[in-house]
Amino acid sequence: ATRTKSADVERADSGIGQMPSRKWRNRASETLSSLQAWEAHRPCTDCGERELPVETDLQNCNQRRADLCEKCRKRRTERKESVLEFVNTEASYGEDLRIIKEEFYLPMQAAGLLSQEQLLGIFSNIQELIDLNENFLEILQEEIDQAFDQGDDDLMTVCIGEVFLEFVNMLPAFQTYCLQQSSSVNMLNALEKEKELLRIFLNVSQNDNTALRRMNLRSFLIAPLQRVTKYPLLLSRIIKATTEYHPDHSSLREAKSRIESHLEHINMKTKQEGNTWTLRSFRQDSKKKREVINIEMRETALKTVGWLREETRFVMEGPLQLAQPPDGQWVKKGSKTLKFQNMQVLLLVNMKRVSESSLESAEPGPVKDAVLVLIRDKNNGKFHLLREPLRLSNCIVSTDPDCDDTFELIEIRREAFVFRDSDRARTHHWFRQIRRYSRELGSWKKRRNALPNIMISTPQTRP
Repeated sequence: ATRTKSADVERADSGIGQMPSRKWRNRASETLSSLQAWEAHRPCTDCGERELPVETDLQNCNQRRADLCEKCRKRRTERKESVLEFVNTEASYGEDLRIIKEEFYLPMQAAGLLSQEQLLGIFSNIQELIDLNENFLEILQEEIDQAFDQGDDDLMTVCIGEVFLEFVNMLPAFQTYCLQQSSSVNMLNALEKEKELLRIFLNVSQNDNTALRRMNLRSFLIAPLQRVTKYPLLLSRIIKATTEYHPDHSSLREAKSRIESHLEHINMKTKQEGNTWTLRSFRQDSKKKREVINIEMRETALKTVGWLREETRFVMEGPLQLAQPPDGQWVKKGSKTLKFQNMQVLLLVNMKRVSESSLESAEPGPVKDAVLVLIRDKNNGKFHLLREPLRLSNCIVSTDPDCDDTFELIEIRREAFVFRDSDRARTHHWFRQIRRYSRELGSWKKRRNALPNIMISTPQTRP
């Protein structure tokens, strides 16, 4: 039998000659080399840089971390450590608060060492701080647990900034405690000299109670001050290890700015009250100065209306120009004939929250009341009210096509006000927000479809 050549078999079986077969094998080899080269220089999933170290599956079982450059791996590690430090130190701070209550406040109350008024003077709003810490820590721990359950070992899905902003209402509670700290320490010193039983109790507690770690009551009472001044530092560490396009980056920066503004506000209040101590100072820029002013105005507005802080929502706030027309014919003459004065205006809404988060992020609940608080520009370091708040349930809000840069608010059977902003678009936004709550309130508007020409007979009302 004739021996068949390999080339004949190859042509008979595949139809590919020697030359095309060799080219195909070379091309396949080149393609494989290109894929290996791309794998060796694949982009980092965090920063997009290339030149990653080549690693096998045995060297790194976590594929997500294998797609990171060395710099981003280090950054993720730093971010995870910073997040855990934030949560762990919050837990330690909460433990100190519970020691204040369980090892000092409750025993002193049960033994009758101090009156209720004296206890309140020393411990201030410690219970409010405890409640806020427990809720804050619970949400933080849920974020950590959920990240680990989803396989996020680097805690990249944990958004500390967003959670902090949800609990931003805890900052006024810190302010209340800090401003009373000086008087609390003075009262404790005076009572300790006056009451021998109190002095004995404090000495025995410090020396024999292992839960106190041989620390005295004053050391624990300063814990809230230390905690509130540490927030900016902890947030700065997380910001440094968080890339700019991370969804929590902007929230982290806003949270840091909010806490620094509150610290500056506390320092300012401390100086006004004549105390020598201050919290840690921060460099003030124009944004922080504006935020400090906003904090002062909110406090003034809350004291004026007498609402609970947790049921109050600040819808809008900022400067507006205000005029009081002598009659209802000012539109024909034009707004140029009016004499405007600069005013700080706050739109407050009293409502019940649907969720347990802070009012700034909660879904709006049923509106109980809404007011406009008019505050004169700051004079001699203090804000002054122009008049009592304007209740929107007793007001009609309207605008006129001939004067689209202003809007008018008429208080039933009383006064009329014309408002405008330096920016026309913002004037319209103010008008829409005020009109919205004015329409929602007032049972008479439901009966008459909010027609002012039927229900109101005032000289200020124009047709």
